[in-house]
Amino acid sequence: MTRGQGPTVRRRRLASELRRLREAAELTIDEVGDKLECSASKVSRIETGHVGVTPRDARDMLELYGISGDEQEALVQLSREARKRGWWHAYNEVFTGTFVGLEADASSLRAFQALLVPGLLQTERYARAVIRAMRPDADEVEIKRRVAARMARQELLTDPAPPEYWAVIDEAVLHRTVGGPEVMAEQLYRMVSVAKMPHVTVQVVPFGAGAHPGMEGPFLILGFPEQADPDVVYVDSTSTGLYLEMPPDVRRYSLMFDHLRAAALKPDDSLHQISEAAGRYAERAAAQT
Repeated sequence: MTRGQGPTVRRRRLASELRRLREAAELTIDEVGDKLECSASKVSRIETGHVGVTPRDARDMLELYGISGDEQEALVQLSREARKRGWWHAYNEVFTGTFVGLEADASSLRAFQALLVPGLLQTERYARAVIRAMRPDADEVEIKRRVAARMARQELLTDPAPPEYWAVIDEAVLHRTVGGPEVMAEQLYRMVSVAKMPHVTVQVVPFGAGAHPGMEGPFLILGFPEQADPDVVYVDSTSTGLYLEMPPDVRRYSLMFDHLRAAALKPDDSLHQISEAAGRYAERAAAQT
């Protein structure tokens, strides 16, 4: 796929443009709602990208803002394209936000994880163990569904035009035994294998680095190829996630990531450490059989 051409990013771009045009027309959200006979909350949700906008609604809003001709038609067409369904809609009970759509369209992904292997690098057995531990009330059907969704996400890295993926992990990830020694050996060997792809980089922040910016928690910086689609930071949590789009926030996390990369071992040294850890787990697994 072409980076930056998916429905989620198009909806985000349209939302930003509609907000800009409303402000240029010197109209408030309440005034737009009154004139179009809809709620102000609907206008607000459209402008924040939380809901899609129909071509009819887009045309009505654009006419209100004094936009006509080719510019109007281009934005109405954008609203049509933004309503298309991505592959992730097949897992709509798992992916409840816009994260996966943004991830699927990003041209660069910069991830930090302090406790777990990043989702795009997880093996099926590791993912199952993580999901089962984090969702102790989930039944087997739900767990299988979530694991399948995570595996589907990973196809992004083998896409004909994959994003540049740079993951920094804390050394703690290598020592936290998830699913047992055999699962960990498989997981760490897979991480080394994926990291050898030309568009993938993995680094480890060693314990010896001491305190570092990532101790605040995991995050992902998503970059997009078009200037009209500014970078966004996704701050992960167990139940939901926080999206940060204001330039000062994005700059702060970009600086944090730069400091983490500097504190981490070089990529080759990182892979050597991961391989050594995988070997130790493999020995432990062999001893248990």
